[in-house]
Amino acid sequence: MNATLFKKNIFLCAVFFLFSVQGAFAANFSDVVNFNVEESFDASGRERVEATLVKTTNKLYFYVEKSWWDSQPHAKQDQILSNLNNLSQEFDNKIYPVLTSVFGSEWKPGVDGDSRITVLFEAMNSNEGGYFRTADEYIKLQIPASNEREMVYLALDRIDDPRLKVFLAHEFMHLITFNQKNKIFGADEEVWLNEARADYSSTILGYDDVYSGSNLQQRVKDFIENPSDSITEWTGTKYDYANVSLFMHYVLDHYGITILSDSLQSKYAGIESINYALRKTGYKESFSEIFTDWTVASVLNNCSFNSKYCYLNEKLKNFRISPALNFLPLTGNVSLSVSNVTKNWQGNWLKFIGGNGDLQLDFSSIKGLEFSVPYIIEDSASSQALKFLQLDENQKGGISIEKFGADYKSLIILPSLQSKLSGFDGAEFTYPFTYKVSIKGSAETEDQDLIQQLLDKIAYLKSEIERLQQGNANGQNFCSELNNNLYYGLLNNEQVKCLQSFLKSQGPDIYSAGYVTGNFLAMTRLAVIRFQEKYASEILAPLGLSSGTGFAGPSTRAKINQILSL
Repeated sequence: MNATLFKKNIFLCAVFFLFSVQGAFAANFSDVVNFNVEESFDASGRERVEATLVKTTNKLYFYVEKSWWDSQPHAKQDQILSNLNNLSQEFDNKIYPVLTSVFGSEWKPGVDGDSRITVLFEAMNSNEGGYFRTADEYIKLQIPASNEREMVYLALDRIDDPRLKVFLAHEFMHLITFNQKNKIFGADEEVWLNEARADYSSTILGYDDVYSGSNLQQRVKDFIENPSDSITEWTGTKYDYANVSLFMHYVLDHYGITILSDSLQSKYAGIESINYALRKTGYKESFSEIFTDWTVASVLNNCSFNSKYCYLNEKLKNFRISPALNFLPLTGNVSLSVSNVTKNWQGNWLKFIGGNGDLQLDFSSIKGLEFSVPYIIEDSASSQALKFLQLDENQKGGISIEKFGADYKSLIILPSLQSKLSGFDGAEFTYPFTYKVSIKGSAETEDQDLIQQLLDKIAYLKSEIERLQQGNANGQNFCSELNNNLYYGLLNNEQVKCLQSFLKSQGPDIYSAGYVTGNFLAMTRLAVIRFQEKYASEILAPLGLSSGTGFAGPSTRAKINQILSL
């Protein structure tokens, strides 16, 4: 993890005035040093930590928080020193030579005039493995909070973790990036790509070869949990790492490790640097095209379909995500309209099943944006075809499929917003898109409300069976707020349970069915519409709407959260 303490304009100015301290400092066993640390990562929010030098090797200084180290029995200290000895050997013999051969070296001898790298073990927040501060690469005259060292920080509670080598390699990669990008080219790498390179280091070093318990396995687990997370937006969550990790594995499977090294050793940053590296290596594809291919590969992962639409890593050959499901009533005419929001470079996977007749899907967004919308049609023989929705200048387009539900059994659309190419720094804006599905039924129209109520009842009974099997006696979902946008088609979703519990509490006039299933289907959507129209002046009027949409977006959630807080 890369911690930057100063605004970019200051950072970029400072990079042109780097110079090293004259001569290396002398460090001896048991020396005590007060280090500046990043309070947002520190377990106690501290700005300074007192640490003891416990081991020196050819390439590393190991410092440990003094109060913690002094409290350990001698046997524990000996065990830690043995672990650090193994770690230093791994660093000398594998981490350092492999990563520097691929990406180039760190700044050496660096700001402190010492070729060794300082590793500080400090107590961090429970979800952290380590971090790197660019501030330490400057003298105190430029940045007073600098420790004036080539330095990385590792979590104290990971000091005897078998994955410690993974954390050290990750943070060392940030040191390399600073030298190769900031110092040599005077450029800032965008955080998402900086972290992508660091995270991929575990695969380069072979630490993911044994999949069980590996960094890659954890990334896959987190990605499946929340696949629709923008790869370029960076807020430091596990989903940020998961999404950019799976994307980078796909890219390097197909285009090679030189894409990462060439993009690093250039004056460009982020997407522009990837496009530069692709051109340098002779590829015709752009970042945009590769991202679109990745969204397809993540749901198909079938090399026999097309070699572009699969992961080549053996550990990922069985990996597939499950799209958000939209179930269409089996008989009669159908009309469904859903408004959603997305961010740049965020995957969206939406699947439609059911229905019986001629299907029409219309997609629309805002003029001036740039969407890519591939779609996959599966016929009754389970054969799949990939096509691309053609959007006009107003970002509108449509799909027509005859005999859907008979000759064709499913449709998956994969819309992704690809407008913004640079300047990713923290949270990103969301932008709307809408899809409307209609089916002209081939059978006589029946009572759709009754059919949908029966389908909701079936879903409810299934969820109740699962609840009883899990020993959940009360079957209710208690929550204090809604944090995510919710919409038709979501299944087995805890936030949907929260929404349904809330709607149920508003009485039968709002949610007559009262099912708390976690499945956002027709009755839940109708309840949301009723709630929105009940508070139309607060929810709909500010958006210029006169009727409810059934989409639980920011304004709807804000009103729900207000009521929940009372």
